[in-house]
Amino acid sequence: MAQQTFINALKQQFDLNIYEAKIWTALLSRGVASAAELAEISKVPRSRCYDVLESLEKKGFIIMKIGKPIEYIAVKPDVIIDRVKKDREDEAKAQVALLDSVKKDEVFGELELLHSSGIKHVDISTISKSIVGRTAINKQVKALLRGAQSRVILVSDAQGVEKNAKPLKSLIPQLRKKGAEVTVYAPHDKRLAKKLSGVKYVDFKSDSSFILVDGKDVIFMASSSGIVPEYEVAIWLESPFFVHALQALFEMSAKSS
Repeated sequence: MAQQTFINALKQQFDLNIYEAKIWTALLSRGVASAAELAEISKVPRSRCYDVLESLEKKGFIIMKIGKPIEYIAVKPDVIIDRVKKDREDEAKAQVALLDSVKKDEVFGELELLHSSGIKHVDISTISKSIVGRTAINKQVKALLRGAQSRVILVSDAQGVEKNAKPLKSLIPQLRKKGAEVTVYAPHDKRLAKKLSGVKYVDFKSDSSFILVDGKDVIFMASSSGIVPEYEVAIWLESPFFVHALQALFEMSAKSS
């Protein structure tokens, strides 16, 4: 297996960055080594080597051996695999718990009431789609924003706004030209507000994260904020009735908060 392909596989499978993957494989090949030795073997800049080693130690990939000089010992790969497996299982449980908590949300309780009232039945299974991975989510967000004509509402915490800032910022001029109103509801952050100049930024705290477009489309984030980008999950729903009701209920909630 080519070295770069091997490193890329480690990054994806163990959630490491490029320097962490290089340092870890270098240490595995030596068993025990100092920071200077690892920097030379891995070709990682020595100025970064100590930060990377500290990160790997916190993640449980290596053990620091006290002495002069300080040396590091690689943890056995099978131990790491068991640990990563447990972490993934914990992440999955956290996602399930998050989805269960949605049922207790006041806004979604109101939506259940609307649905059961028989105003108009919506078969969500025919118009909804799950999206996996931050790259795929960003593509769908961009596609919806490009088609936006009148109103875009982004509700999230600061981290969620940061993730959506790139696709949103690149399309702000186009949205303004069409006269579309863009409003971001998130905890106040001067840096993000400046980054998204040209949109209305409202100081608002929310445990949910979603984007409403023209009162007919919504992308709802179904994964926790700390999850690995490749495993982020979102639900895209296209339903004028459902989304219009969600938007109305949210705006009522925002005004009263």
